[in-house]
Order: sequence, then C-alpha cells, then structure tokens
Amino acid sequence: MTTINSTLPADTHVANPPFTASPKLARALQQLHVDLIDLHIVGKQVHWNVVGSNFRDLHRQLDEVVDAAREFSDTVAERMRAIYITPDGRAKTVAAQSSLPALDAEEISTHDAVDYIVSALYAVSKTARSIHDTVDEEDPTTTDILHAIIERLEQLAWMVDAENRKANESFPAQRNV
Repeated sequence: MTTINSTLPADTHVANPPFTASPKLARALQQLHVDLIDLHIVGKQVHWNVVGSNFRDLHRQLDEVVDAAREFSDTVAERMRAIYITPDGRAKTVAAQSSLPALDAEEISTHDAVDYIVSALYAVSKTARSIHDTVDEEDPTTTDILHAIIERLEQLAWMVDAENRKANESFPAQRNV
C-alpha cells in the first residue's frame, strides 16, 4: 500500500525506493563511469590513428574495445540513475577525473597501440577492482555489474596483448599451477 503525504502539494511526486546510494558509493561508480567513457574515447582515437603491421586486425579489435566500453559506461550510468546518483559524463569531467594513461593526438604504431590499449584496459579494470569492496558492501546488485565489466575488459586486454607477446618470453610469464 502506498501512503501519500497529505502535507505536500497534490502535484508533488514522491518515490520511496528501497535503496539509494551513499556519497561513497556515488564517488566509486562515478570514477568507473568516467574511466569507461575515456576508454571509449581513447579507443576510437587509437582506432583512427593506428598504422603498421597487422593494422586491419587491430583496427577491428579496437572496435570491440570501444563497443564494450560504450556499453559498460551506459550500463553503469543507468545503474547510477536507478539508485539515485546523477552520473557526470561531460567532457570536462572525464578529462579531469580519468585515471587512464595520457594519449598523444598523432599516428600510433600497431605495436605501441597494443601496449597503450592494454594499459588503458587494465587501468579501467584496476578501477573496477579497487571499488569492488566498497560497492559490494553497500549494493551487491551493482557488484554483479562490476564482475561483468572486469571479466570482459581483462579478456579484451589478454586478446589485444597477445599481438605483442612472445611465447614463453613475455611478462607476465605463464604460471604453472
């Protein structure tokens, strides 16, 4: 049964959500949102400017990174709205708050592009991992979103990184278990 507060004007909307985010949770999700937006942007920047050996495959692979980042940033933003956080994805906010490594606005070799995108993917994964416990403590439902993001970004990082790896020589070395 919904109770209406009779002291409010008749045209006032009142919602009684079972959960709203704390400022701490809001800050954590905002950081992830910003990093995902920046991953989408720098992924396209590299996509447009990559040159060299294996160009076509990497060019297409970068689209996968961009698509995942765009989808995840939207998922995070919509989750933020669902728990009454206002996401800020404005360019000036992304530029000021992103934890991704800087990227020059020039052509980039396929080798350097691989290294850059892998570092950017891992930067976003690191953000998701660093906020995991804060998010899980307050909202396990949102933690499920983090799990999906971490899983996919780390999979993409592994796949892109394989372009530059040398079997049994590159770091991190395979660990036998």
